[in-house]
Amino acid sequence: MTPRVALIAHDHKKDDIVALAGEYVELLRGCQLVATGTTGGRIAGAHGLTVERMLSGPNGGDLQIGARLAEGAIDVVVFLRDPMTPQPHEPDINALVRACDVHNVPCATNIATARMILDALARQMRGGA
Repeated sequence: MTPRVALIAHDHKKDDIVALAGEYVELLRGCQLVATGTTGGRIAGAHGLTVERMLSGPNGGDLQIGARLAEGAIDVVVFLRDPMTPQPHEPDINALVRACDVHNVPCATNIATARMILDALARQMRGGA
């Protein structure tokens, strides 16, 4: 089965998620990618990856991804959050992270955890444990 990975980043973390996608571009080529609007556009433009783009986060994109997650259509979430900037759609963000917990979906909210999850996904796709 092709892993389904959601990629999300707050404004001050967009450069970080684009760089992270560059580090893992070969892995991500083998995944079905979904992202919030601007994040998905930046990743696709920078690395030539196919990314299904939802609405931007403040316009409901986080909720769209959360709905897919609840339906079992997302396997991994990388959500680089900006903990220093208030977000107008904080309830949507909390709902998405809560959905990850409820449905036991790995969710990285920082670069270090994202690398750990993506490294584990790469090992799994190679047939390792």
